[in-house]
Amino acid sequence: MERAFSVRILVIAILGVVSLLLLSMSRTTLEKNMERLSVFWFRLAFAFFILFLMNIAGGFIGIYVPVNIASGMILAILGIPGFAALCGFAILF
Repeated sequence: MERAFSVRILVIAILGVVSLLLLSMSRTTLEKNMERLSVFWFRLAFAFFILFLMNIAGGFIGIYVPVNIASGMILAILGIPGFAALCGFAILF
């Protein structure tokens, strides 16, 4: 019972801090941050699509690239160097 109560308080505190941060931002800053966030989510979705294609293509030659959140984040953040790193890890390990 106490654990559920403390989790509830933690969630309320996090929501309060986030809403205070959003209220303290100017409109242009908020729009810029929302645009960055939407670009990041698009890149992450596209990274999972590329990982899916890598698994299909790699299956023909015996290379397996895991499709998980870590691989998706590497590919979304690093881009082409992340693609090269994932291919290198798949070949080495």
